[in-house]
Amino acid sequence: MSNAQPAVVTKSAYLTLHYRLASLDGTDIVTTFGGNPATLMLGQGQLAPVLEELLIGIPEGTHKTFELEPGVGFGPRNPELVREVTRATLDENSVPGADYKVGDLVDFAAPGGGRFAGILRELGDETCLFDFNHPLAGQPLKFEVQLISVL
Repeated sequence: MSNAQPAVVTKSAYLTLHYRLASLDGTDIVTTFGGNPATLMLGQGQLAPVLEELLIGIPEGTHKTFELEPGVGFGPRNPELVREVTRATLDENSVPGADYKVGDLVDFAAPGGGRFAGILRELGDETCLFDFNHPLAGQPLKFEVQLISVL
């Protein structure tokens, strides 16, 4: 009989796990429970760095839920990311004839070639108000993990 200790998560570990991010009221944001587990390598940006940090040192076989304070998972809300956008800019970045509603997530071409998305907060004739914060910024979250294997 070997009394080998279970493998623990290190900064470059290769993991197979189930994980779930949920709001505090239990609404799933992303979950692998009920489907195939995820396989990922730490340090590759597949999980948010703050979530990776929580996993360091956890032994294989652990099933645990973490509660993240508001702003920890996806940063605090930044009021400067709530911006007015002209209807012309919106039209240039949208499908012709798009019928936007408040709450829609709209994808924009960024100067320099990237993409970024914002949630429509107010729709006016001349200007619209968009919130370019990550939808989970400033939210408290639950992070549940079931570590199946650690290599």
